[in-house]
Amino acid sequence: MVRQQRVADHSRRLTTKAALARVIVALILSATCIPGGDVAAKTAAEIFEKVSAGVVIVQVYNEKGKNIGLGSGVVLPNGDVATNYHVIENAIRIKVYQGGKDYQAVLRYSDRDRDVCSLSVPGMKTVSVVEGGTKTLKVGSRVYAIGNPEGLELTLSEGIISSLRPVEGGQYLQITTPISPGSSGGGLFDEEGRLVGLTTFYLAEGQQLNFAVPVEWIDELPRRHKKDVETAETYVEWLDKWRALETKKDFAGLINHAMKRTKAFPGDANAWDALGLAYEKSGEFEKAIETYEHALRIDPEFVEAWTNIGNAYDKSGQPAKAIEAYQHALRIDPEHASAWYNLGSVYSEAGDFAKEIEADRQALRIDPEFAEAWNNLGVDYAHLGVDYHQSDQFAKAIEAHRQAVRINPEYLEAWSNLCMDYTLSGQSGKAVGACQQALRINPEFASAWYFLCIVYTKTGQRGQATEAYRRLKTLDSAMAGQFMNKFVLP
Repeated sequence: MVRQQRVADHSRRLTTKAALARVIVALILSATCIPGGDVAAKTAAEIFEKVSAGVVIVQVYNEKGKNIGLGSGVVLPNGDVATNYHVIENAIRIKVYQGGKDYQAVLRYSDRDRDVCSLSVPGMKTVSVVEGGTKTLKVGSRVYAIGNPEGLELTLSEGIISSLRPVEGGQYLQITTPISPGSSGGGLFDEEGRLVGLTTFYLAEGQQLNFAVPVEWIDELPRRHKKDVETAETYVEWLDKWRALETKKDFAGLINHAMKRTKAFPGDANAWDALGLAYEKSGEFEKAIETYEHALRIDPEFVEAWTNIGNAYDKSGQPAKAIEAYQHALRIDPEHASAWYNLGSVYSEAGDFAKEIEADRQALRIDPEFAEAWNNLGVDYAHLGVDYHQSDQFAKAIEAHRQAVRINPEYLEAWSNLCMDYTLSGQSGKAVGACQQALRINPEFASAWYFLCIVYTKTGQRGQATEAYRRLKTLDSAMAGQFMNKFVLP
C-alpha cells in the first residue's frame, strides 16, 4: 500500500512495503466497486472564450513618447487593470489596448515588493475576469495563461502547477505553462476560468522558470500601497531565486539565500519560516525546528510555520510533538486542509486508522478535490478490511482511490492502490486494468508488478505470471521474495 503525505510546501511519499505481506490473507474476499462520477473540466477553448475579453495589452512610454516596453494585464471586477509592477516601473505614460482600441491609463495602486499594481483606465468598457483563489490549488492542477507574448495579442498556453510556496494571503505558483516577454502581467486561470494569478516572465542563469503571483495580492493592493518599501531585491525576485535554487536542489545555496532575507528583515516571520524549510530540505531537522520556533516567536499565529514545524518533528522521529504542532495549527485555523491531512498521516504511522480516517475526512470536507487525502483514506479502508476482516471496507477503498485518480489521472500511487483494492476484492480484470494504468505512468513501479503477479497467479495465467515475476525481481528482489513466500508459480 502506498500512502501519500503532503506538507505545507512540498510533497513526500511513504511507501509501506511491509504492509504488502498482510494483503495476501484477504485475497479471497470480494466487494462491489462503487462507481464515481466524473466531472468534466472546461476545455482550453472554453476557457479562452470565457476569459479572453478580460485580458489586455499594456504599453509603456518614456518622457519623449517612445515605446519602452509592453506587458499584459487583466480587467478586474471594479474596472481597473491589474498587471506586474515591473511592466510599468519606468513608465511616464501608460496605454491599455483592448479590442483594437487604446486608452490612457494611470497608476492607481502599486506594490513593488510583490510586483503587482493596478491601473485606472477611464472610458474603457470591457468584460472583467472572475477572481478565484490559490489556497486550494495543488501541485498538478491544470492552469491556463492568456497574455500577449512579444505583442501577439491574446495568446493561450496551458500547463500544470509544478510547485507551490505558501505566502501571506495565498500561494506563489511555479508553473509549466510557457511564458515569454510581453506575457508578464497576464492572467493565469484555473480549470473553471477563474483568475488565480498574474504570470511573470523570469530568467535565471539561462534557465527560464515560469511563475505567477497569487490573485490574493491584487486584492491587498489598497492596504499595502502606502507601505511599499524600496529594496534592492523585491520579495518576488527573492521568491524566484528560491525556486531556481530549489529546482536545482542546491540546498546549501537555498540556506544562504534564506539567511540573506532574515538578515535584511529580522522581524519577518516568513523569512525565518523559509530558512527553516531550507534546513528541512537539507535534512538538518534540529536546525529547522529551532528556526521555525524563531518564526513562531515573531508570529505565534503563523499557521504555516506550525504546520512546517510539525513536519520537521515528524521527520525527526518525534510524532507526539508533530501531533501537538498540527493541533495547534488547527486551533488557529480549523479549515486548514493540509494540517488535517498531515495530522492524519502521523496517526497512520502509529496504526491509528480510525483517527486518520477522521482527519482525512476533515481535509476532504474542506477540499473535496484533495487527491492525496482520497488516496490515504482508501489505504485506511483497505487496512481495516485486511486487519479486521471487514470485507465491506474494500468497496469504500475502491471508491476513495477512484476519486483520487479522477482528480489526478496521472496519480501513480493511487492507481497502484486501486489495483490492490480490486485484487483484494477478487475483481481480477479490473485489478489488471488498474495495474496497467500504473505501469503506463511508470513501467518500473514495483508494487504494480507485485499485484500483477498475484492476479495472474490466482487466475492461472502462467505465462503472464512468470513474466510479471521476472520484472518484479529485477526491480525489487525483496518484494519478489515476499511474493514467493506466499505463492508458488504454476
